[in-house]
Amino acid sequence: MDTALDAWFADEILVHEAALVHYLRRVWAHIDDVHDLRQEIYVRVYEAAGRARPHQPKSFLFATARHLMTDRLRRGRVVSIEPVGDFESLNVLVDEVTPERRLGARQNLRRLADAFDLLPGRCREVVWLRRVEELPQKEVAARMGITEKTVEKQVAKGMRLLAEHYYGATPSPADDAQDADRNREHGRKQTD
Repeated sequence: MDTALDAWFADEILVHEAALVHYLRRVWAHIDDVHDLRQEIYVRVYEAAGRARPHQPKSFLFATARHLMTDRLRRGRVVSIEPVGDFESLNVLVDEVTPERRLGARQNLRRLADAFDLLPGRCREVVWLRRVEELPQKEVAARMGITEKTVEKQVAKGMRLLAEHYYGATPSPADDAQDADRNREHGRKQTD
């Protein structure tokens, strides 16, 4: 055992245990896993510090926590695919798409397309690039020659308008007034 490493670990890492547990409880959905997560984080930090001590131990501890949670989430999404020789023995009911379900899906898609067509031009293009083509915000901003903040605002506005149209809500006069105020303010900022 490396007593210098143990002393460093106790002085630089274990002093943040309460903050680490609080952080894990706040961001991790599975409260029962917090103890195991904490232990695995400590193991990773200890092993890494055995190779080279981090210059900012607290930052390293919390970065390790974020990376471990990301790894666990990623592993949780993996679906195991096992070959099955005899499908008949499984007695699985096939969920066939009935004509009614197909019609309902087409109607929903038509309503969404209609709502999308009602969006203002730039807003529609921003929402399409971000939500349909899944381009990063930075790339959308560069492609359209606008700021990333404008991309954020246009996506938020577009999603709000789509939801209002799709779910039948109508914008209130207060919402219209706020949009007008924002547009005037935005126009002033661009001319400055």
